[in-house]
Amino acid sequence: MEGRTITRADLSESVFQEVGLSRNESSDLVETILAEVVEALARGESVKISSFGSFTVRDKGQRIGRNPKTGQEVPILPRRVLVFRASNVLKSLINGTPDETIKGPLG
Repeated sequence: MEGRTITRADLSESVFQEVGLSRNESSDLVETILAEVVEALARGESVKISSFGSFTVRDKGQRIGRNPKTGQEVPILPRRVLVFRASNVLKSLINGTPDETIKGPLG
Protein backbone atom coordinates (compact mmCIF):
# COMPACT_ATOMS: atom_id res chain seq x y z
CA MET A 1 0.00 0.00 0.00
CA GLU A 2 1.63 3.19 -1.15
CA GLY A 3 0.49 6.69 -0.43
CA ARG A 4 1.65 10.00 0.73
CA THR A 5 1.64 11.27 4.29
CA ILE A 6 -0.61 14.17 5.26
CA THR A 7 1.42 16.80 7.11
CA ARG A 8 0.56 19.80 9.26
CA ALA A 9 1.27 21.97 6.25
CA ASP A 10 -1.26 19.97 4.22
CA LEU A 11 -3.88 20.43 6.94
CA SER A 12 -3.16 24.16 7.12
CA GLU A 13 -3.44 24.46 3.34
CA SER A 14 -6.80 22.65 3.42
CA VAL A 15 -8.11 25.02 6.10
CA PHE A 16 -6.83 27.96 4.03
CA GLN A 17 -8.66 26.76 0.91
CA GLU A 18 -11.89 25.57 2.56
CA VAL A 19 -12.45 28.15 5.29
CA GLY A 20 -10.83 31.20 3.77
CA LEU A 21 -8.59 32.17 6.67
CA SER A 22 -5.16 33.53 5.85
CA ARG A 23 -2.34 31.01 5.61
CA ASN A 24 -0.94 32.19 8.97
CA GLU A 25 -4.36 31.99 10.64
CA SER A 26 -4.93 28.53 9.14
CA SER A 27 -1.57 27.34 10.42
CA ASP A 28 -2.27 28.78 13.89
CA LEU A 29 -5.68 27.08 13.95
CA VAL A 30 -4.23 23.67 13.07
CA GLU A 31 -1.45 24.07 15.66
CA THR A 32 -3.98 25.09 18.34
CA ILE A 33 -6.19 22.09 17.65
CA LEU A 34 -3.27 19.67 17.71
CA ALA A 35 -1.92 21.24 20.91
CA GLU A 36 -5.32 20.81 22.60
CA VAL A 37 -5.43 17.15 21.60
CA VAL A 38 -1.89 16.53 22.85
CA GLU A 39 -2.51 18.31 26.17
CA ALA A 40 -5.73 16.38 26.80
CA LEU A 41 -4.01 13.05 26.09
CA ALA A 42 -1.06 14.00 28.32
CA ARG A 43 -3.57 14.59 31.15
CA GLY A 44 -4.96 11.10 30.55
CA GLU A 45 -8.22 12.32 29.02
CA SER A 46 -9.90 10.75 26.00
CA VAL A 47 -10.29 12.70 22.78
CA LYS A 48 -13.31 11.87 20.62
CA ILE A 49 -13.73 13.33 17.15
CA SER A 50 -17.17 12.69 15.69
CA SER A 51 -17.21 10.54 12.53
CA PHE A 52 -13.46 10.00 12.88
CA GLY A 53 -12.60 8.12 16.06
CA SER A 54 -11.33 8.35 19.60
CA PHE A 55 -7.89 8.51 21.15
CA THR A 56 -7.38 7.13 24.65
CA VAL A 57 -4.40 6.60 26.91
CA ARG A 58 -4.09 3.15 28.46
CA ASP A 59 -1.83 2.05 31.29
CA LYS A 60 0.02 -1.21 30.70
CA GLY A 61 1.45 -3.05 33.67
CA GLN A 62 4.85 -4.61 34.03
CA ARG A 63 5.24 -7.98 32.38
CA ILE A 64 7.87 -10.47 31.35
CA GLY A 65 8.87 -10.48 27.69
CA ARG A 66 11.30 -12.58 25.74
CA ASN A 67 14.19 -11.49 23.55
CA PRO A 68 13.33 -13.21 20.24
CA LYS A 69 16.98 -13.52 19.25
CA THR A 70 18.32 -15.11 22.44
CA GLY A 71 15.15 -16.42 24.09
CA GLN A 72 16.19 -14.71 27.33
CA GLU A 73 13.38 -13.38 29.53
CA VAL A 74 13.45 -9.63 30.14
CA PRO A 75 11.14 -7.42 32.20
CA ILE A 76 9.01 -4.92 30.27
CA LEU A 77 8.42 -1.88 32.45
CA PRO A 78 4.96 -0.38 33.01
CA ARG A 79 4.07 2.33 30.53
CA ARG A 80 1.28 4.36 29.03
CA VAL A 81 0.24 3.75 25.44
CA LEU A 82 -1.90 5.73 23.04
CA VAL A 83 -4.80 3.81 21.51
CA PHE A 84 -6.84 4.96 18.50
CA ARG A 85 -10.23 3.45 17.78
CA ALA A 86 -11.77 4.39 14.43
CA SER A 87 -15.45 5.28 14.30
CA ASN A 88 -17.88 3.09 12.38
CA VAL A 89 -18.27 5.91 9.87
CA LEU A 90 -14.52 6.00 9.18
CA LYS A 91 -14.34 2.19 9.00
CA SER A 92 -17.18 2.18 6.45
CA LEU A 93 -15.48 4.82 4.32
CA ILE A 94 -12.17 2.95 4.38
CA ASN A 95 -13.81 -0.34 3.45
CA GLY A 96 -16.02 1.23 0.79
CA THR A 97 -19.19 -0.13 2.37
CA PRO A 98 -22.31 2.02 2.39
CA ASP A 99 -23.41 3.33 5.76
CA GLU A 100 -26.77 5.10 5.99
CA THR A 101 -25.71 6.71 9.27
CA ILE A 102 -22.97 8.78 7.56
CA LYS A 103 -23.78 12.44 7.95
CA GLY A 104 -21.63 15.53 8.03
CA PRO A 105 -18.34 16.38 6.35
CA LEU A 106 -17.16 12.80 5.87
CA GLY A 107 -20.36 11.48 4.38
